[in-house]
Parts: sequence; structure tokens; C-alpha cells
Amino acid sequence: MDPVVVVGAGPVGLTAALLLARWDVPALVLERRPEPERTGSRSICQQRDVLDIWAAAGADAIAAEGLAWTTARTYLHERELFSWRFADTGTLPACVNISQSRTEEILTAAVARSPLVEIRRGCEVTGLDQDEYGVTLRCADGTSVRTGYVIACTGGRPEIRDALGIGLPGESFDDRFLIVDLAADLPGWEHERRFHFDPPWNPGRQVLIHPCPGSRYRIDWQVPPGFSLDGEGSGGLDRRIRQVIGTRPYEVEWASVYTFHARVADRMRAGRVLLAGDCAHQYAPFGARGLNSGVPDAENAAWKIAFVARGWAPPALLATYGTERRAAALENLAVTTATMRFLVPRTDRDRAARARALRRAAADPEAAAAIDSGRFAEPFWYTASPLTTPEPDRKSVV
Repeated sequence: MDPVVVVGAGPVGLTAALLLARWDVPALVLERRPEPERTGSRSICQQRDVLDIWAAAGADAIAAEGLAWTTARTYLHERELFSWRFADTGTLPACVNISQSRTEEILTAAVARSPLVEIRRGCEVTGLDQDEYGVTLRCADGTSVRTGYVIACTGGRPEIRDALGIGLPGESFDDRFLIVDLAADLPGWEHERRFHFDPPWNPGRQVLIHPCPGSRYRIDWQVPPGFSLDGEGSGGLDRRIRQVIGTRPYEVEWASVYTFHARVADRMRAGRVLLAGDCAHQYAPFGARGLNSGVPDAENAAWKIAFVARGWAPPALLATYGTERRAAALENLAVTTATMRFLVPRTDRDRAARARALRRAAADPEAAAAIDSGRFAEPFWYTASPLTTPEPDRKSVV
């Protein structure tokens, strides 16, 4: 059997390749980077169902090494509004924090143990053609690869989408976010996520603090449009950090500035090519719905391609990938867009609504449900999928 080609060796692409191998289908991963990227926390929050997928793929070390935080605290100014805890159920933690670079290392090690997966680095895919029998991928070095099926996990890069004529409609947010990874000893913070609305040290905006393994912390500041690290000046970043952690010693390990997008591809399948992860959808990170949506994309794509390639299902099965995973993507888009509307209100009406919600929550803990600092990722229910059929003998529950 010819290998299925996975384009991109990030967490989504590596997951897809490992899951294809689990079905005894060989996979060839084409990655433009000559070496893995080992810097920056990037996508850090991984929820239980994604940890379960990785365990099935031979990467259970992600759950074992990740930091299982338990408590989320939310503040207005410097006063705690409310907190909640994950329910302690199941054999896997509800969520762990672990840097994306370490996740990729663990997945790459799992690939190295599999005789059915090959990674070809320094191979940048620049275009493709497909016919009824397969797909030809063109690479920047002048070579080409022929395959029966492709899973495109290229992140934000547009080449494969453009070659297929697939759009990525949506919007981008003007406000920027400064992200800093630091090492520090912060007693009492080790298992808590802290979200600050309008703190005096970032007035009118938000700050989010996440614990990570090994006494590492990730801090996200909402900053004005046009902000740059170079513009902080001498000592500017240190002042920001000191306002959060006080006089404790620390070491900055990585810092970057991001803008966020809210976009979903108008199709997630074109013939024999399936789009997964950020190649197909891009969200604001609050609620951790990016990688936690991309990994289920990979799982859905892998088993369906495997069933078709092995002759266990007709080619029409691939159409259900786009139906199921695009519906999931649109749900995540709606949830994260609502969060950004609350966090970064763009109209006087939205700003007033947020101010009222925060005032009510400060006076009445029962009003906390209206505070949207990110609705945490959940598995998608395929209720409208053509593969979901009613059971005539099952009694409905009202």
C-alpha cells in the first residue's frame, strides 16, 4: 500500500501519521522545516479527550508529563470574583498544560518507534494536482510525490488551500497579545489558572496566567494595537512581569506578540485531500479550542482514510469528514468569537454589557456565569452527521 501523505509535522500532522499507522496504513510526513521548532509554549492546554487520542497513538507521555492544573480563578481589578475546579473523574486528568514544543518531541519520538511512518524534513509543498486515482504534490526542490490521499496540516500556510481553491473567510482582531514564558518559584500558583480583568497593572485590558511543568509559567497580556516588544524600551518587560509576580526571581525563556484570527475554511475536504488543524480553522486561544480541535480532526481523517484505503468502506465515507469536522469548527468559531466579543468589545453596546456583567458578578457570585474568559474545549457531538442514525428501539428521554 502506498503511504498516505501528511503535510506538516506539527502536533496535528504527527498525530494523523501515528493514527494511520495504528490502522496499519503507512504514512509519509512532509515537513518544510529542516529541524523541529523547540522554542515557545504556544498551544499549552490539552483536554482529556485529546490526551486519550494521544495515548491511543502511543504518546501517553504527554498526559504523564503535563501539569494537571485544578483550579481557575477570575479577578476584577485585584479582587477575586469567583473560582471553579475541574471534577476529579476518569483515569486521565481533565486538562494538562505542557508546551507545544515538548508535545511535538513526544509525538516525534512515537513516530521514530513506528516502522510505518517516515518524516521527510526540508520538503516544502508548494502545490498539488489531483485526479480520480490520486494526488501529486509538488515540492520547492523540484521533486514531486504521488499518493492516494493527503491530510494537510500546514498551520496557517495557504499553499494547499490556494491550490484547492478553498477560502478561509473570517476576521482578524486588532488587539494584540504579549505572551511570555518564564521560570519562577511561585508558591500557591502551581495548579491554578488566573485570569485578571482590568488589573491596575494592565488597565482596561486582561492578563492570563497559566502554570506549566517544571516551575514554568505562561503569562498573556492583552496589549494595544501596534504594540511591539521593541517598543517596550529598557526594563519595560521586567516592569510588566514584576507587576504580576512581585520581587521573586525569574528568568524569561521566550516572549512573542500575537494577533488572533477567527476563520473557518469554506470546505475541509476537496476530493482526496482533507484539511486539518489551523490549515482549516483558526481561533482565538481563550478556551483552548485550537489544538484541541485539530487533534480530533486528525483522528477523524485518519480512520476514514484508512477504512477507504483498506477497502473497508466506500470512497463516499470521506465526504463525512468535511460534514462532521466543519460543523465542529463552526461551533468552536461561534464560542471563541463570543469570548473575544466579551474580552475585546468593539462597540459601546458590547463594552456596556461587559461592564454590567462584571459589576453584577462582583456583587453576586450567582452572576458569574455571564463572565466569558473562555469556554473550555469540549468534544463535539456529531448529532447531524450522516453516520449518526436513530435507533428505533431506543426510547427518547425528555
